[in-house]
Amino acid sequence: MRFMVIVKANERSEAGQMPSEAELVAMGKLNEKMIKAGVLASGEGLHPTSRGLRVTFQGGKREVTTGPFAPAQDQLGGFWILNVKSQEDVLEWVKQIPFTQGEVVEIRKVFEPEDFEPAVKTKAGKKVIADEKKFYKKPKKAK
Repeated sequence: MRFMVIVKANERSEAGQMPSEAELVAMGKLNEKMIKAGVLASGEGLHPTSRGLRVTFQGGKREVTTGPFAPAQDQLGGFWILNVKSQEDVLEWVKQIPFTQGEVVEIRKVFEPEDFEPAVKTKAGKKVIADEKKFYKKPKKAK
């Protein structure tokens, strides 16, 4: 099963402050460890919200708002997608993140195509689920 590990933004990340070289090296070591274990599907840091856009959908209208967005702790600073066997497994990986300055991480399970099957009744809906299953082929089993 896949989990998104959400790194919450903070005042430093929203100010565009880059991690130190030591922090980058420590994070790189953890990323390499997750790659070798076969659990890292994706992971990225994000630019501050001052460089972003927010689109609100109301009826047929689209309202675009430019960043920054506040408060910082409610924003997304980065993420990993981990493919593990359980919530306990993802928690063990998260405990190894080399954060030391009050950073906050949230763990959320990612929906799989099978999760939507109970709501699908039509041929068109079933085709969408089948196509999604092809796109999100199960990665090799996590160790």
